[in-house]
Amino acid sequence: MKSVREYFEYRDYLKDFFETKKKTNHYFSYRVMGGKVGMDASHLLKIFQKKRHIGTGYIETLTEYCGLKDRDAQYFHTLVHFNKAKSDRDIRMYYEKLLELKGVKAYALEKSQYEFYTKWYYSAILTLLDFYKFSDDYKSLAQKVNPPISEANARKSIALLEKLGLIRKNPDNTYSLTRKLITTGDQCHSIAVLAFQEETIKLAAEALHRHAPEKIDISTVTITLSHKNVSVINGMIKQFRTELLKYAEAETNPDLVYQLNIQLFPMSV
Repeated sequence: MKSVREYFEYRDYLKDFFETKKKTNHYFSYRVMGGKVGMDASHLLKIFQKKRHIGTGYIETLTEYCGLKDRDAQYFHTLVHFNKAKSDRDIRMYYEKLLELKGVKAYALEKSQYEFYTKWYYSAILTLLDFYKFSDDYKSLAQKVNPPISEANARKSIALLEKLGLIRKNPDNTYSLTRKLITTGDQCHSIAVLAFQEETIKLAAEALHRHAPEKIDISTVTITLSHKNVSVINGMIKQFRTELLKYAEAETNPDLVYQLNIQLFPMSV
């Protein structure tokens, strides 16, 4: 059975633990396991089916029953709180703690992948290097980004992009893109994208006061829709994004980096 620190869902771990015990003991059942931890068998089944969560009082009991100790025990406790978290703040807090508890090797890779999405300027610099000839002049690179960032953050950005294999240094000391994509697990991806969206939405609000009107296009519209047609609008937005990406890829002489946010959300219930 896999280590608990390879899981991002505690109920998957508990189900795998049950299946492993079942293979070595044909008499092992939901009733037996439930009796050992003081839980009704039907409730335990609903937990395995992800229809229920365990109560806080069962965390330590299940930790001991599964034989988890030290770092693994800490991971399981954190994992339960992570899966039960409601607010974006708590979800990210527990996720980052899980990455720390995973261990140095796993932490280094997954933390870097996650970190890429947490600051808007990582993506901006990556896109900028598609046409900007950068060769260790971090001060100029920092000023090239809008709004400008510190020289230290410019250095950190290049180091992270190199670590992720998204850029490479050429013989002439300039950098170029590798066209490699960041691959993360589903859980990491959803949390990271949320962090990136929050970052760029803040930038969009600041752009109203930072840039001249002719340099931006920020418009809003409030519309009426039926529930059944929301998916139609989402399809139209998706098609527009696809066409826009094709247009950008066909650009032969880029000299600017732009961020486009498209937001559709309900204002009534």
